[in-house]
Parts: sequence; C-alpha cells; structure tokens
Amino acid sequence: MSAEKNRYHHGDLRAALIEEGLKLIDQGPAEALSLREIARNAGVSATAVYRHFPDKAALLDALCLEGDARLGAAFKAAMGSVEPGLAAFSAMGRAYVHFALAHPSLFRLMMAAPARGPLPVPPPSAGDGGAAMQMLVNAIDGLFGADKPAPMQEARRLRAWALVHGLAMLMLDGQVPADPALIDVVVDARFI
Repeated sequence: MSAEKNRYHHGDLRAALIEEGLKLIDQGPAEALSLREIARNAGVSATAVYRHFPDKAALLDALCLEGDARLGAAFKAAMGSVEPGLAAFSAMGRAYVHFALAHPSLFRLMMAAPARGPLPVPPPSAGDGGAAMQMLVNAIDGLFGADKPAPMQEARRLRAWALVHGLAMLMLDGQVPADPALIDVVVDARFI
C-alpha cells in the first residue's frame, strides 16, 4: 500500500476527496461529477467515499463550503492590498467576479444549488465573518452604516450582490466580454 493511501486511513481522505472533486468540477459541470471517478483519482475504492459522503449531494455540499472558504480568502487577499473603505469594497467586488470566471462550475454550484435552498443574505455580524457572503454584508454595513433601517440595509446588500453577481453571470454566459478593465469600471464602488 502506498504512503499516500496510508495517509487517507489516518483522516485525510475527506480532504483528498474534496480536492479531487474541485479538480473535476473545474473541468466540467457539477452534474457530471462521479463519485467513482473521484475515488479512482484519489486512489481509493468507491466504497471508501461513502464513509465520508453518503451521497453525491453531500459531496456537492462540501464542495460549496470549500468554494465559500476560497471565495472568502480571495476577498481577504483583494481587500488586504488596498486602502480600507471604498477601495477595499471595490476590490472585494472584483475578486467576486474574477473568482466566478476562474471557477465557473464551482461558482454556479455555489450560487444555484436548488437542492440546498436559496442562498440567504445573512444579517450583519460583530466580527469579520468567516463566510464570503458574511464578509460582503459586513463590508457594506461598514461603508454605508449598520444603523440604517433594516429594509434600507437589505436593499444595499442586495444591490451590491446583484451588481457583482449579475456581471459575473453575464460574463460567464458570454453576454459581455470577460474583460478586466470592464470589471474595474462596473464594480467601482463610487457609483453604487
């Protein structure tokens, strides 16, 4: 038995399966994912997958969670390279669109997973928020004030999300070119 297979028996198999799933989803749509192919690529039997994921839906949920973590990391990296405030907020919006373009199948899975229900827009939190969507909410509330009436806060959150999500989808669907200069102009927070 190889050293890598031995490692899986010590708790790394779940992470390895998620990583293999992410590699495969970068090559095609989520519907095309096969648990057997993921197991084969990870070097384990197909039945080993079921110890960590009872079905394909459970694996897709795990891929969504990992995608959210990676989107959050992209937000942090983008915001960390500019001044706080509007510049950081715009950087976060650009990171959202670039993430969608770099990982289209994962992005579509994360945003349009009807089996998991609609993606909620979370309320503001006191902390930085671990989830990407929570980071977006916190950034908006930090810029525009969390002391506004709830309907106004919700409208601002939805407006900002709709702008970057709409742009990402238009570019993914080929309706507008996936041009970094266009992303910069459209996402510029001064115009929100």
